[in-house]
Amino acid sequence: MNIENTQSQMRKGILEFCILSIIRRGEAYPSDIVEEMRAANLQILEGTLYPLLTRLKNAEMLTYRWEESNSGPPRKYFSLTEKGDNFYKELELTWEELSNGVNTLTSKTTDEPLSTN
Repeated sequence: MNIENTQSQMRKGILEFCILSIIRRGEAYPSDIVEEMRAANLQILEGTLYPLLTRLKNAEMLTYRWEESNSGPPRKYFSLTEKGDNFYKELELTWEELSNGVNTLTSKTTDEPLSTN
């Protein structure tokens, strides 16, 4: 088994949730999303982010607006739609269940007996 592949699959599974979490706090510009993800030690490339943002927009989870920039081309700022916010809330519940379950399982020591129900 390849550890890098397994790690990559684990990250991909939570990427959408993390991106929606950032956008949920307020409008977000893609490079700001990349910076915030990197600051949290979650590496993401713009080449990964843009297709995901497009897919979420096409699914009506996100909307965007253009803003003129003094230092280059116009910028596209993303925000959550009502549908996106509801989707985020469902992901949040799923994350809490998964996180609690994984923490419960991984915090057990090898000295603890297995349950024999």
